[in-house]
This record gives sequence, structure tokens and C-alpha cells, in this order.
Amino acid sequence: MELSNKTAVITGASRGIGKAIALELSKAGAGIIVNYVNNKIKADEVVEEIRAQGGSAFAVKADVSDFDEAKELINIAKEHYGRVDILINNAGVSHVGLFMDMDITSIKKVLDTDVLGIMNTCHSVMNEMISRKKGVIINISSIWGSCGASCEAVYSGAKSAVNGFTRALAKELGPSNIRVNAIAPGVIETEMNSWLSEEEKTELLKDIPLGRFGLPEEVAALVRFLCSDNASYISGQIITIDGAMI
Repeated sequence: MELSNKTAVITGASRGIGKAIALELSKAGAGIIVNYVNNKIKADEVVEEIRAQGGSAFAVKADVSDFDEAKELINIAKEHYGRVDILINNAGVSHVGLFMDMDITSIKKVLDTDVLGIMNTCHSVMNEMISRKKGVIINISSIWGSCGASCEAVYSGAKSAVNGFTRALAKELGPSNIRVNAIAPGVIETEMNSWLSEEEKTELLKDIPLGRFGLPEEVAALVRFLCSDNASYISGQIITIDGAMI
């Protein structure tokens, strides 16, 4: 139980990778704040699953792209658990299509959630972490932030921004013993990739040397390691988990 007596806020934790992270960190002993923006039913199900396995969890509705809501999310977490030891920025949206066909509303939605959302939560939690000289922040990025993806130009740009922000913030917060890393998943079996046809999935598999898509639980296991003291000298890194795709 390497995360016993720790508190973790996980944004976008009602499904997919966020849900897997919530369950995994709970198994490690952490108290969990399950953040969601729309699907209360799914968030409550995650909370109940955590409690059923003997863990502690609460669901909190907040749109992290809004600075005030992100701040309130962190405040509620502190009200429940007294402090926030771990922040997992998982909430994100994507848009598949040609950049020339996107309107400003679609562009802003991706940037506001995937970039500003992370900045908002980090800004809200860092003062307390600095005062305690302790904390872990993990941002969920994407391989497209490193190499770019056709028909996901804005998403790729957003994740590239996440990578740069992660490296810079790690340097700012390192003197306060706060570690900041990002994880860049490849193709993971989640609802975000459910739009792919079977033919498209087959074509994608040809580009993955391990010959399969990743699982949310595999990403969650990496998050658990990075949150633990076993990763105490790892900071400012963008760690890829993609089956050798890139």
C-alpha cells in the first residue's frame, strides 16, 4: 500500500483511462477524488467500485477548463481529505477531422480542456504542495504531442503544449520537492477511440510492433509507479507507452 494516507485528485475519472487510474491508486491505498463534468452516474459507479474494494472516494463535478471550477475542485478535495498529495490531469477531449473544417468553437473546446484545464488545476494545487515541500503531478498527454497526427492537428498541438508545460513546471517546482511528469499513451482501448472502424483498427495495428492496442489498466500501472517513492528521482519526463508505435 505504497500510497497509504495519500490523496489523489483525478480529472476526467468517470471512464476510460481516468477510471482505471482511480481504481489503481485506490488499490495502492490513496483516497480518491473522482472528477467528472457530465456523467454523474458513471462517476458514482466508480466511487462505489472503489468503496466496494475497501477504498475511500468521492465524486466531484467540475469543468477544469474553467479556472474557478478547477480551484473549487481542489478546495473540495482538501475539505474531504485535508490536502492533495497527487494530481492526475487526465480530462481531455479530441476532435477528428481536417483542421480547415474546424470552427473556432471546436478549436477552443480542445485547447480549453486539454491545455488550460491542466494549467488551471496545477495552479490551484501548487501553493499547498509548495508549502508542504511535497507533491506529485502527472499530466496525461499523447504520442501525437510528440509526432503529430493527421486529422487531429489541434489535439496534437494541445498535447505538445502539455509536454512543454510539464517540462517547464517540473523545473519550477523541483526545488520544492514536487515531481511533475507526463505520460504519452499510444492507441488505448477506450471510448475516445470507439469511432474507429474495424478496418481502421486493422490498419493501425500494422503500425504497432507489439500487435495490439494498450489497455487503460496498463497506463494506470505506470501512473501508480510514478506516484510512488520508487520514482522519487523521475521528474520533467514525457514517458511514452505505445507498444513501440513511434
